[in-house]
Amino acid sequence: MKFAQIIDFETERIDEVRDLMRSYEEQARSQGRTGTPDSRTLLKDRANPNRYLAVVEFDSYEAAMANSKAPETNELAQQLSALMTRPPVYTDCDVQDRKTLG
Repeated sequence: MKFAQIIDFETERIDEVRDLMRSYEEQARSQGRTGTPDSRTLLKDRANPNRYLAVVEFDSYEAAMANSKAPETNELAQQLSALMTRPPVYTDCDVQDRKTLG
């Protein structure tokens, strides 16, 4: 079953957050790491301009947990935390239904 994690965070340095996330993704691809996210969506709260939600999808819960234990992921989390104005809130979800419309 597909798995998604929603990361709710606030930052005034979103460009640096984006750069770190892209660098992590490129490194994972170049190293051929398995169990990495399938997709990532970054949402900005219209009512609170410094609040963002990152929706990260994985093949499975097990893949997500293996990814979270990787040293590279831990390093990324530490770097991202330094850019945030409050600790992130994580919500773990099983994907029940997903469809691309259009």
